[in-house]
Amino acid sequence: MRKSIIILSAVAVMAATGGYFVATLVSPAALRATPPAVQTDAAVLTPPAPENLIGERRPDFALADANGRMVSSDSFDGDVLLLNFWATWCTPCVEEMPMLSRMQQQFAGQGVNIVGIALDDPERARQFAAGLGVEYTVLFGLADAMLVGRRYGNRAGMLPYSVLVDRAGTIRWTRLGILDRIGLETRLAELALQR
Repeated sequence: MRKSIIILSAVAVMAATGGYFVATLVSPAALRATPPAVQTDAAVLTPPAPENLIGERRPDFALADANGRMVSSDSFDGDVLLLNFWATWCTPCVEEMPMLSRMQQQFAGQGVNIVGIALDDPERARQFAAGLGVEYTVLFGLADAMLVGRRYGNRAGMLPYSVLVDRAGTIRWTRLGILDRIGLETRLAELALQR
């Protein structure tokens, strides 16, 4: 009995600490302290529901790649874009990464880009992605990557979270949770054919 109370107390302390960390990352005070390159807008303060993004223009963003170079959303203009928000500690995220690598290889010549956005310590995420041999673009950040996720409708910051954007830059689909390979392949194939 005493052991159960100690374990429950430890879990409660860890949950409160994690909640405080997330709250400080996305609180209005934290948003005001973001660097000028990351714009604070209404979509961050009150993120849209994922279903309200369908048919809307994709929000702009710029995040660092594995070499520290900034990559903007404009880099993918004219291509089908799958954004996949992930973290090293997220088991379902890690489980779907090999499938996403295969999808990138399958659709590489068809103007399809899969982009992983790591909501994790950038150095740890870089090493982790390199160790897995990820075949798609991975971008890194902490608060800035979380802000991008909020702009794309990930209100709770839960992972994995994916957004599919067509060649015109219009959001066509969002998914919270692990991706279904057959469903994703079908959606990518449909959008890849549209020119």
